[in-house]
Amino acid sequence: MPPTISSIQLSKKPKKFKGKEPSPELNPTASSDDEVGQPNVELESGHEGVHLHGFSTDDDDSSDEEDGMDIEPSTFDVGKLPTIAKDDATVKRKLDKAKRQPTDDRGVIFLGRLPHGFFEDQIKAYFSQFGTVTRIRLSRNKKTGRSKHYGFVEFDSSAVAQIVADTMDNYLIMGHILRCKVIPNNEVHPELWIGANRKWRAVPRDRVTRVEHNKPRTEGEQVRAARRLIKRQNERKRKLVDAGIKYDFEAVSYKKRPEKGERS
Repeated sequence: MPPTISSIQLSKKPKKFKGKEPSPELNPTASSDDEVGQPNVELESGHEGVHLHGFSTDDDDSSDEEDGMDIEPSTFDVGKLPTIAKDDATVKRKLDKAKRQPTDDRGVIFLGRLPHGFFEDQIKAYFSQFGTVTRIRLSRNKKTGRSKHYGFVEFDSSAVAQIVADTMDNYLIMGHILRCKVIPNNEVHPELWIGANRKWRAVPRDRVTRVEHNKPRTEGEQVRAARRLIKRQNERKRKLVDAGIKYDFEAVSYKKRPEKGERS
């Protein structure tokens, strides 16, 4: 069974400080859309849509190269950040009311600051407690296949999506303050759901490189490689002669193999 809403760990109320006021950078209500790897949800049409649909770019290839590691821990205790109190009974009542109302449009939410290990299966298992999840898109690095810690979830009802965003925004999950916002239908990128509901795994780059390096070479490739070796070898000989160094290359030099049709 998916975990219930009440199983989410809520942060404690902040303690009162004597003396200086807390730094404004720690204000949880401040805008965090400028963080690295966080797409801007409130987008103007035709401006930052590339970041909205979660596709990788050349700048994003190195954003999440870590394997099996969480985002760097914050310098302050995120467990003490205040969050909005939400009542399970109130949320359940709103969901029941929204499910009874017929709707023709689906709702899309943006999920940000996802912890490591919270992948497609975990997202669907968790958010299915609110309603029917139709599609899930977790943004991944196009080279390594690793999670970039944000994604998108589509519900069969826009009213349910709004309730999920109001309920789950600023919740503390596995040490991460979850970001959950509704994306208006007119701002959903047409290519957002390309690759949705697919199984992903990390690409074994070392194995791919090893197979490519050790594959048999054709006769033409061997001839071209021999020509390159001899060219570099002659260049080294010329540099030694110009420097006045006498060195015999014949004992260690590369010997050209006779091509087909030539006598050895």
